[in-house]
Amino acid sequence: MRLPLTIIAVFLALLMMSLPLTSVLGQGAYVPPHQRPGPAVDTLRFRSFNVDTAPAEIRAGQMDLYYFQLKVAAARELRNVEGIKIYEAPSSSISLLLNPAPAPEGQLNPFSIKEVRQAMQYIINRDFIVDELYGGMAVPMITHVSPFDHDYLTLYNQIRGSRITFDPGFARSIIDPAMTQAGAVMEDGRWTFDGRPIRLRFIVRVEDERREVGDLIRAELENLGFAVDPIFQQFAPAIFTVYSNDPQLFGWHMYTEGWGRSVPERFDSGSLNQFCAPWLGSMPGYQELGFWQYENAALDDLGQRIFTGDFASQEERDSLYSEATGLCLDESVRLWIANIVTSLPANSELTGVSEDIISGPKSLWTQRDAYIPGRTDLTIGNLWVWTATTTWNPVGGFGDVYSVDIWRNMFDPPITRHPFTGLPIPYRVAYDVETAGPTGSLDVPSDAFVWDAGSGSWDRVTPGTRATSKVVFDYSKYFSSKWHHGEPITMADLIYSIYQTFDITYNDEKAGIEFAISTVSKPILDTFKGFRILSDTELEVYIDFWHFAPEYIAEFATPSSLTMPWEVLYAMDKLIFEDRKAAYSQTAAARFSVPWLSLVTDRDARLVRNLLRDIQSEGIFPLDVLTVDGEQLVTRAEATSRYESTLSWFDEYGLLVISNGPFQLVIYDPPAQFAELRAFRDPTYPFKPGQFFFGSADLLEIARVDGEKIQIGEQSNFRVTLRGEGDLGVRYILIDPSSGDIVISGDATRESDLEFLISLPPSVTSELRVGLYRLFVAAFSDQISSIQEREEIVEATNAVVPPLEEPIEPPVDPPPIEPPVEPPANGPVDRPEPPGEAAGLPLGLIIPVAVAGIVILVGVVLVRRRK
Repeated sequence: MRLPLTIIAVFLALLMMSLPLTSVLGQGAYVPPHQRPGPAVDTLRFRSFNVDTAPAEIRAGQMDLYYFQLKVAAARELRNVEGIKIYEAPSSSISLLLNPAPAPEGQLNPFSIKEVRQAMQYIINRDFIVDELYGGMAVPMITHVSPFDHDYLTLYNQIRGSRITFDPGFARSIIDPAMTQAGAVMEDGRWTFDGRPIRLRFIVRVEDERREVGDLIRAELENLGFAVDPIFQQFAPAIFTVYSNDPQLFGWHMYTEGWGRSVPERFDSGSLNQFCAPWLGSMPGYQELGFWQYENAALDDLGQRIFTGDFASQEERDSLYSEATGLCLDESVRLWIANIVTSLPANSELTGVSEDIISGPKSLWTQRDAYIPGRTDLTIGNLWVWTATTTWNPVGGFGDVYSVDIWRNMFDPPITRHPFTGLPIPYRVAYDVETAGPTGSLDVPSDAFVWDAGSGSWDRVTPGTRATSKVVFDYSKYFSSKWHHGEPITMADLIYSIYQTFDITYNDEKAGIEFAISTVSKPILDTFKGFRILSDTELEVYIDFWHFAPEYIAEFATPSSLTMPWEVLYAMDKLIFEDRKAAYSQTAAARFSVPWLSLVTDRDARLVRNLLRDIQSEGIFPLDVLTVDGEQLVTRAEATSRYESTLSWFDEYGLLVISNGPFQLVIYDPPAQFAELRAFRDPTYPFKPGQFFFGSADLLEIARVDGEKIQIGEQSNFRVTLRGEGDLGVRYILIDPSSGDIVISGDATRESDLEFLISLPPSVTSELRVGLYRLFVAAFSDQISSIQEREEIVEATNAVVPPLEEPIEPPVDPPPIEPPVEPPANGPVDRPEPPGEAAGLPLGLIIPVAVAGIVILVGVVLVRRRK
């Protein structure tokens, strides 16, 4: 299921902002090719290139930048090719999704047993996958975060102390009793149930290294006695089978997921919920009516508290995050494998590239500024431009990276993320935040309004309504400009977009049709307490949300992404909820046997066009929606002009994707796997090339870790020297590799801006045994959201007794000396206990510890899209 973009708006699409010519931490300079409104180039083309032929195509000049990660061998071959530059970015991650649905009577699904799911963690050889399949261009993952995420620090002890490692023998010791207790029997080396073999349907993606990852996992499962039926598929059929069908139909038991990441995140709330908590619609069942649902009330409660700001401090938020992550690991429905450092080749003459520290040159920033001197066009290559599940509608579409990679160049979100710090920043709105949180509340003015789905109108709030925070948004940079079809952007567009989100959620009839969308949206929309129109450009929003970083309050309170004109949204709503000829979401389309609405296909765009033509001839428009507090926001003449402009747009281009960003879509050809965008040069467009240039970040680096052997019983120090900017810090963990136990962890003492001291006191070192220990050092900065980590192997030895200054005469009758007893080199090896329901779970599973791309309010929280 996918969240609506008007709902997800902030979660999936926070992608831009107006800044000075260069970022404070950015490297490089930018000389714009012109000073006209809009982007640097006049034409931006997207074409499909197979990943195996992409290196030859870029060498032949068929494209200027490739958006899909090259395979490792191909990237190595291109590194020293003249005219080619390789950009690297940790923009992809892979995971293994398990189907936990119970099987019908007389059958057994092993993954409905939690212990079996937990054991799967130990048959994934993450180190081999990272080192061999990805050639070191990846890092292992056991949770939804990696060292490229700031919340890696929040989970540092959990991750490093988890004891999850490749150990098939240990996995067998968990699986065998669990399967036997469930009634399964091992016969001739294969698990059976009720006399029939248990067969696992394993959907394996084939476009990249996941093909080999799938082979590794399949081999380990077969060694454990499972019959595995591999189903090798590309993007579209795999996505349809896994995410658009009832899990209890068992079209799949396992799937090698891939996720694309678009922006850095300083304090995550979306990914945790997207990948762990059922309520957000990304866990099996996907909150779709009629499907079997994976349920976990504890994860939903913790996830929603984090998402809606129900905490009193950063410490409490971090504790909730840790607890939720621990529960997610304990459930082991989605098993993380690796974060891939993708290699993206480009024409070396390409200038104006801003490298987001997560998505690299794929960020929104690049396409607004990038150009090749002497040219006015660029060609972007990707694995796909269109797939059978690629759908363009701003409510329940844009569920894959291939459509989003194009779409993000066509609209301007109100708020986005800084490409280095990961904090929300203003793009096309200015805002002012006032909060009484975390413990207080503000009076909501009596003239504030909310949408009443029952009466079908905007009503005054209930007297005495209070809210935690207030945000005043200034939409001047929208309302002084135009949509791509030439009509002015107005308050009516904003109000209709807010109405659409709330009515789909609270109107019982609409909620019954788009059930998954309404169910996911409701917990978020419940926090909105009222709106006020303060002027022609200002909207005041009252919300029950608090965050220790005020920027997140503004982001959460953003009521709309303003992606399309009100008349297009109105026509789509009538088509779906009145005429019932299409659906916003894929699951609703399947349930009602209607098209999944996509505004780039002739069939669907023509349906909307025909309805608009009927509306125009009847002279109607949504007067109740566009009347607030007695003021009518649109006249009949203005509505007629809107309809005429939209119909003319369809007549010219044959599609109905109309937005407000630097590019407008003029050609979309699915059979040819081709799309063309043209620069929007309207003089009212507020931005010019150069206002979005950041260059590349000055990344943090651990320059040195100096220290001697640990002397048992003595103070031991390690000095850490960093390179980087901002307010820096160092966290450390010392682990006993024989047991996997954390010996000590903490924050290093700052000695200067770049030097830190790790001190191991005698009370700690005296408990050590002679042998080798693992010292992990993690460096962080307030200016960069990613973490730099380094491992040092340190040796613990017995303290050396210094010689005495004065010789001492031996006693006349010295006592006999017993021969010394040598301690074992590494100490005894303690096996981790098998996972279970009690304390001490090896997955870090039961420790009280702590996700939209996505969900309603924001253009970027939805951090990751399916690949």
